[in-house]
Amino acid sequence: MAVLNSNEVFFTAFEPKVANRFIMIVDGIPSFFIKGVTGVEATSEEIVLNHINVYRKVKGKTKWSDISMTLFDPITPSGAQAVMEWVRLGHESVTGRDGYSDFYKKDLTINVLGPVGDIVSEWVIKGAFIKSAKFADMNWDTDAEAQNITLGIGMDYCVLNF
Repeated sequence: MAVLNSNEVFFTAFEPKVANRFIMIVDGIPSFFIKGVTGVEATSEEIVLNHINVYRKVKGKTKWSDISMTLFDPITPSGAQAVMEWVRLGHESVTGRDGYSDFYKKDLTINVLGPVGDIVSEWVIKGAFIKSAKFADMNWDTDAEAQNITLGIGMDYCVLNF
């Protein structure tokens, strides 16, 4: 008969990571622009191996889901200009030219901070690129509210360093 370990049964005090303590580093976009980002997600497909009247399942390809990033759009420096500079690395609207992936793909870093500002966890998003950029709606009926830019970010994969 298994015996329960008291360390597993009784509450142990711990310091949780909290959602509002992070800094995201994106080349060309100041960190203070970044208001929020969705968490990273990996999903593995399954492969079914049939054999007579039974089957086994094994892991297939792993896919990293897109993330969404919300930015403030200050007047100066312009958040819209910073985003459009990244967009133009992949597609120039005026000429219709597309860019090489070496130009428009970037590595992004999300540093999760502890209560005193120390980095307690670090995600590196490899090969990130803008899939969609939605700029703020304009409406005379609303009260004064800060304008945001929402980016859909595709990626190759992620690495959790610590």
